[in-house]
Amino acid sequence: MATSPFLAGEVLDLDTGIVTIDDLIEAYRRIGGFQGRHLADAADVLLSMYSSEDVTVFLSFTGNLIATGLRGLLAKFIERGFVDVIITTAGALDHDIAKSMGGKYYSSYFDVDDVEMGKEGIHRIGNVAVRKEHYGPLIEKFVHSSLEELIKVKDEWGIRELLWEMGKRIDDEYSIIRAASRAGVPIYVPGFVDGAFGTAILTFNEIQRARTGGRQIRIDVLRDERELMEIVYSSKSLGALIIGGGISKHHVIWWSQFAGGLDYVVYITMAIEWDGSLSGARPKEAITWGKVKPTAKQAFVLEDATVVLPILIPYVVRKYGFRKGVRIIS
Repeated sequence: MATSPFLAGEVLDLDTGIVTIDDLIEAYRRIGGFQGRHLADAADVLLSMYSSEDVTVFLSFTGNLIATGLRGLLAKFIERGFVDVIITTAGALDHDIAKSMGGKYYSSYFDVDDVEMGKEGIHRIGNVAVRKEHYGPLIEKFVHSSLEELIKVKDEWGIRELLWEMGKRIDDEYSIIRAASRAGVPIYVPGFVDGAFGTAILTFNEIQRARTGGRQIRIDVLRDERELMEIVYSSKSLGALIIGGGISKHHVIWWSQFAGGLDYVVYITMAIEWDGSLSGARPKEAITWGKVKPTAKQAFVLEDATVVLPILIPYVVRKYGFRKGVRIIS
């Protein structure tokens, strides 16, 4: 049969013999369309990425995911060595700390009376909910108590440094911050002031200011950027699993351009590209900026991460078990 650049593999019919995650990924390869096919492509890109010992793997995700049970899945993925660098948002820190300090999150609904919900003292994150007392106050208490100790060590910190130290003070096996700290994985939050975590640093300093001779914490914002620069420049190749969009996505691909672009990349998002936003932009657009190499192995999955990750991450872990990550910062 004649080949054509417009034809990939033949579409094959499925039967009911799907038992394991391996079976499911293989079914997605056979099915031909639509997002299932792209999920199989993502699995193939990740397997190819993890088969290389020279690739530095970035993981980026948005804070809303940490409000869900995906938090534990990502923490275990980090602990097993599949992540070398994390870039995330202030919201991810907030939800991680709140949960680690005993905050309870609940399933809720998209279609609720938000006015009445607010009157009951409940915050909503999509169809997940948390009571106000299980959020802001817990985060502030933890951040303040940690800073009380850490300011005795030194006044000036980078955010990655603070998070590693705070991770040592968290006793929750599903904590992202704890997992990163224990695994020696740097976690960068370029928008750290955009949430309760950053505000708690500010309020700590305001309390210190009111005290006679109270020392204040100084944040060296560019310290983290210097570390990122050194990581990118010293890496032989770069790969990324990018979940969602916004600042966490952009910071990965922004820094990747200085090393010629990503060699491997998987995007998982529900955002569309038609409004010109970065969140919906596909990997091919990043090629025009030098953020993804033209030769990169790439996949774009237009799907909810809560559907994709419970399939994709266990599939990769099943194939490799543990990975010896790239130890970047001692």
